[in-house]
Amino acid sequence: MTLDKFRLENKNVLITGAAGLLGKEHASAILEVGGKVILTDVTKKKLEDTKKILSSQFNPNSILISKMDVTKKEDILKVSKDLSKSKIRVDVLINNAAINPKVGKKLNPTKKLRFENFSSEDWNLELDVGLKGAFFCSQIFGTKMASDSKGGVILNISSDLSVISPDQRIYQLKGISEDNQPVKPVTYSVIKNGLIGLTKYVATYWSLKGVRCNALSPGGVLTDQDNEFIKKLNRLIPLGRMASKDEYRSTVQYLCSEASSYVNGQNIVVDGGRTIW
Repeated sequence: MTLDKFRLENKNVLITGAAGLLGKEHASAILEVGGKVILTDVTKKKLEDTKKILSSQFNPNSILISKMDVTKKEDILKVSKDLSKSKIRVDVLINNAAINPKVGKKLNPTKKLRFENFSSEDWNLELDVGLKGAFFCSQIFGTKMASDSKGGVILNISSDLSVISPDQRIYQLKGISEDNQPVKPVTYSVIKNGLIGLTKYVATYWSLKGVRCNALSPGGVLTDQDNEFIKKLNRLIPLGRMASKDEYRSTVQYLCSEASSYVNGQNIVVDGGRTIW
């Protein structure tokens, strides 16, 4: 294998939820290896800010932005139609959009996220973004990939919680009653597990059309979490630390390029070893 197989020149990569923390990193990963990115998210201002940040490091001409709500099929169809009019083919789709509720001391402990009290409204909203949105985008852009001889790649961004259950102990706060303790909500596990099912389905559905589909399941990324939370989580990870935000870039490059040409339907877990304990 040569390093040339990691290159993505002349490839257009559409990223959903691109204005978020990992969305920016996925975009940087693609731009680093010569690809062009189409950044999509629900807020145009955040997309413009993201493009400005990326343009300070990469060629601005390789960065397009498009406001798109993944929960609305008509939004996705419009973006697809606009790209086609501009003769831009989506060669790679990264389904990254998600709602990830934060827990910890910086937020008021609440009963809202606990399993006993979790509302159907929150269930529907989070599944609409994280799972139905990935389905819609895969359906629309994947169909186009499969319609000619060029094929393509779909990469679903899942989580280490696609293969293990949340350890709710790491979210617990001192001095809080049990029924008020913050938790990772049920929707997060359901969505991330569901993305693996979607990955396997799509990987076999269009396999003979040249469309590969895989999942990346990252572990926790170190940002501004509470120190006590970080200590608890680090004890669950064989490497003894959370990931830096840029440590998933090379895996994204691998899975989106010809370097992984014989990888299909797989869930690549990059978690510092947490899921082996």
